[in-house]
Amino acid sequence: MAMLPHFYGARRSPSGLFGPFSLNIWDPFKDLDFPLPSREKAGFVNARVDWKETNDAHVFKADLPGLKKEEVKVEIEDDRVLQISGQMMFEKEDKNDTWHRLEKSIGKFSRRFRLPENVKMDEVKASMENGVLTVTIPKLQAKNSET
Repeated sequence: MAMLPHFYGARRSPSGLFGPFSLNIWDPFKDLDFPLPSREKAGFVNARVDWKETNDAHVFKADLPGLKKEEVKVEIEDDRVLQISGQMMFEKEDKNDTWHRLEKSIGKFSRRFRLPENVKMDEVKASMENGVLTVTIPKLQAKNSET
């Protein structure tokens, strides 16, 4: 046991023991220099999207907090692909501010979904409310076959 404190670089407490409340904790990363992410450079953000199918439509809901509808692009490509894209920007900061933590996602995002054949491509509706984008794509009415 006497080798452990020396081996892991910790100091002994005055009593010579490691107590459960000792502040002498070995940090394996303390001497490594990790680059901090730059707030000015854009990264890739994973926007979370839910897709549900109802009897009448396919409904996509994307959580995009802090974005306005002008900052989001919804596109339908010819081969039945729905693309939702945009960019989450960092607010300009005062140089005198000290940041302790930055957990908001910053950067570009793009999500693509292949749509089934039973959708009306020309009747897509999108709305944005309280940071949630809702895209509704109506389904084609199934033809009743007579037997």
